[in-house]
Amino acid sequence: MKMREAMNSHQTQLSTRKKGGLVTMPFIIANEAFEKVASYGLVPNMIVYLMSDYKIGVAKGTNIIFFWTAATNFAPVLGAFLSDSYLGRFLTIGLGSIFSLMGMFLLWLTTTVPQLKPHPCNQLTETCKPPTNPQFAFLVFAFLLISMGAGGVRPCSLAFGAQQIDNKNIPNNERAIESFFGWYYASSAIAVLVAFTGIVYIQDHAGWKVGFGVPVILMLLSVVMFFVASSLYVKRKVKNSIFTSFVQVIVAAYKNRKFVVAPSTRWYHHRKDLDTGPTKRLSFLNKACIIQNPKDITSDADASDRWHLCTVEQVEELKSLIRVLPLWSSGLMMSINVSQSSFPVLQAKTMNRHLGSSTFQIPAASFSFFTIATIAIWVLLYDRVIIPTASKILHKKVYLGVKLRMGIGLVISTLAMIISAIVEHVRRRKAIEQGFVNDPQAVINMSAMWLIPQYCLHGLAEAFSAIGQNEFYYSEFPKSMSSIAASLFMLGMAVANLLASVILTTVENITRGSTKEGWISTNINHGRYDGYYWVLAFMSFMNLFYFAGCSWAYGPCVDETLKDEGSEDSNEDLG
Repeated sequence: MKMREAMNSHQTQLSTRKKGGLVTMPFIIANEAFEKVASYGLVPNMIVYLMSDYKIGVAKGTNIIFFWTAATNFAPVLGAFLSDSYLGRFLTIGLGSIFSLMGMFLLWLTTTVPQLKPHPCNQLTETCKPPTNPQFAFLVFAFLLISMGAGGVRPCSLAFGAQQIDNKNIPNNERAIESFFGWYYASSAIAVLVAFTGIVYIQDHAGWKVGFGVPVILMLLSVVMFFVASSLYVKRKVKNSIFTSFVQVIVAAYKNRKFVVAPSTRWYHHRKDLDTGPTKRLSFLNKACIIQNPKDITSDADASDRWHLCTVEQVEELKSLIRVLPLWSSGLMMSINVSQSSFPVLQAKTMNRHLGSSTFQIPAASFSFFTIATIAIWVLLYDRVIIPTASKILHKKVYLGVKLRMGIGLVISTLAMIISAIVEHVRRRKAIEQGFVNDPQAVINMSAMWLIPQYCLHGLAEAFSAIGQNEFYYSEFPKSMSSIAASLFMLGMAVANLLASVILTTVENITRGSTKEGWISTNINHGRYDGYYWVLAFMSFMNLFYFAGCSWAYGPCVDETLKDEGSEDSNEDLG
């Protein structure tokens, strides 16, 4: 009998070892990395493709990219909900990878099938026909599939990978998770850099067929690498999503809106050892966790109807989200500034992009490399050099609060837009002086390296504000809301892209009038992109005051509270 039990136990351990573990790491990382290289590599040059092959003006083309980027940033929020509530992470990643592959294949078809886009023509010498409705619908459908694919892969990949090695039976489990996180983020950064340099270079020198075909091949490898290890993955069943919990609180609070809160009111906690009530902040939501009848709770201390009675914890989770939203909205302006990727590409195409006297020139769409590089370099310097050095000099631990870093990022973002406006003003003036006012494709005698400072400032702004925001969400939210913390910044990017489209359209409509060209002209030398940049700079400056007000209204953060408590303890020890 004991022998049989031992054999059964041994077989169970063997079957457990077959699932998950470090062996799955290369497959999950490869899936995410190839998806990023393929999808990110399509974005930088897309404005050029839309203008040259689809005969779409710069304003409309930029709006299309804004909407596409917004959909790509919003899709992970929907993907996280579907993964947690219905599909599970494996199926969500798998479907997302297939959708991305389909979208990229359809986009590649537009470069090979002449009927899928307008006939070639010279926009400077003749009137070109815009794409027909079916042609435009086909292009948009390809974009939509790529966005849906990103929504399936990006919110689940990291959590799915951690799930494979989060097993106490694995030796050095904590070190394995740390190693996976390190390789995951390193591969993501390398993937973006390869996309902004290698894929863009191929598009510039080998044409659209090869430039859009390479992402298709990479995405096919991503799908194959993920599914080939299907039998090795740990696949857990879905559980209730935090999104569903939020809706339950709102519905329960509305159903119980007429209930009068009395001093003897009993509050529902799932754990029996808690009897404290909810906070007084946003008290209209507290009625969602009032126990009106003993029958509302089962013998297992569970609610008989989750849409009529929620826990205090659920209510406080929703409150924490609502409380964060004003500060979250103050970060949208920086995301709007960073999303202005189309205009710098058009500027760079008209400038000297050679490195010194060499024949090599940087692709116009590859200047985004400097933004990513600045983020990586600053994070390394901040974490390994600046903070340790400052702590040694001051003989105490130096720490910049998350709200302070968010504010610094907004200030730098404002400076980036001011410099963008000044550089474009100089570029346009030189184009006019050199007689290229009617030739937007001419290369003027001005180095494109003048664009690097604004790219670096955007990277520095993201390094401060974006990282500060993510840390702020993680520290302020309960642990049960980690998925919300991870997706809130992406949601902000999505909203920012929609707002950027509204701002662009508004500026174009106001400045265009009935007969003349507006600031956002297809001919970059006729337009006033510098004026558009000044509008964004002014809005960024006003947003600093809005951020200051939201920061004051929010009060101290968790990190500030802990810092104050640490200072008090130090003073007591000294006393």
